[in-house]
Amino acid sequence: MDATTPGPLASGVLDRDDLRRALDEHDFAAAFSLIKKWGGLSQNRIAAACQLTPGKVSTIMNGTSRVTSMEVIRRISDGLRIPGHLVGLAPRLWESASDTQPPDAAPLSDTGRSDDDAVPWRPAVTTGMAAELTGSDLMDRRSVTRAFAGIVTGAPLLDALDGWRTPVATDDRSRRPGRLGAHEVEELETTARAFRQWGRSGGGGLYRRAVAGQLADVAAALDEHQAPDIEGRLYTVMAELAGTAASMAWDIGQQRRAQEYYKLALRAAHTAGDLPFGANVLAGMARQMLYQDRPHDALELVRLAQDGVRHTAGPRLRAMLHTREAWALASMDRPSGFRRATEQAAEALSAADRRETEPHWIGYFDDAELAGVTGGRLLEMARSQPRAYAVKAADHIRAALDQRGPEAGRSHALDWIGLAETAFLLGDLQSAADYSRRAVDVASRLRSGRVRAQLAQLYPYTVGNGVPRAVADVRGSIRSLLTA
Repeated sequence: MDATTPGPLASGVLDRDDLRRALDEHDFAAAFSLIKKWGGLSQNRIAAACQLTPGKVSTIMNGTSRVTSMEVIRRISDGLRIPGHLVGLAPRLWESASDTQPPDAAPLSDTGRSDDDAVPWRPAVTTGMAAELTGSDLMDRRSVTRAFAGIVTGAPLLDALDGWRTPVATDDRSRRPGRLGAHEVEELETTARAFRQWGRSGGGGLYRRAVAGQLADVAAALDEHQAPDIEGRLYTVMAELAGTAASMAWDIGQQRRAQEYYKLALRAAHTAGDLPFGANVLAGMARQMLYQDRPHDALELVRLAQDGVRHTAGPRLRAMLHTREAWALASMDRPSGFRRATEQAAEALSAADRRETEPHWIGYFDDAELAGVTGGRLLEMARSQPRAYAVKAADHIRAALDQRGPEAGRSHALDWIGLAETAFLLGDLQSAADYSRRAVDVASRLRSGRVRAQLAQLYPYTVGNGVPRAVADVRGSIRSLLTA
């Protein structure tokens, strides 16, 4: 059967309650089995329709492989003509099309990669990614959230970023004229900056939906043919909004969705020719890998970023990238490499001149930020070697607290949490209790999942029969906040 044959499923199959439940849960093992039984399709025909290999379909059906990629879900929806709402997608283009042909699907290469990863990167794919991501985000379906559960790591992730190294493809789409002017773009740029500030306090609520909605509007504007300078600025706005959406999604635990937004931000920055912001996005992806215990992947991402802005990065961006490098090296148990990269970060930052103009998004990286991130890495090493690193970690974190306050959002809360843990490691329980109370107070004012995850690491220190009353009281406060 030709993979583009319209409506390959037998009539009425999609009306079955068991199949609809399986699709809603993204249980494609059950869905494919039911389609094979009632839909009149063999395993090979399912594979052809969905543009998957027969081996991939086999592993899905026997339960050894789960479908967590939105790209694969899109191919299943398009190939089998399953309406988008049944699998947690926005309505597919073919659902409203007058003809019966499905939209162009992304064929797989021999390595299993989608044409979405083709080099050079195409602007049309970037705007399409924005429309898909924001569409599913604004629908806010549980099944979509589950589809983004597992992040991509290793070679599949790094290979998908190959386009970062090459010039962008020419955008030769046939589009209707757009009429956005400089004033409208300035308003969008201002809004993107405001959203970025919101993102420092967490990822949930109306803020996140507002970011997704604004990103969808920008994508729609880029589907029109704007003036070249307007178009370039719009792609920069898209990159910043997608970066904020990534941070917000991560903060509420949607790691895969965050990763997809990061990829969108990287592609948009690449199309805009904004290599520094692209390097910043790669640094964000590296940080995500570090939180997932993938320091080797993180180091590859940092090196990719450093390579891309070797001759264009300002001192603050260079310093930030060195701290990500130091973090990866510390996680790989390479203390000498950690010290070297940290010294390079300090050296780069010392060259920063406040009179020089650097992008607004890197303005946060100052002496306080350097002290905070260095203290955080020393704390991680202190967990296995408290005598060697706990005091140094506390000194750096105190330096950060002396220089920044609640306006730093997540970072301020993480400073207090880190200082409390160093006190626990050093056996100073009274100080640990005092710092923990401050940490709980600051964390309670934020909507940050990341802050709560770090706060949870304090809880084990408060458990035990011999802990002082002050520590026991803190245990109750932490538990109340984490279970609220």
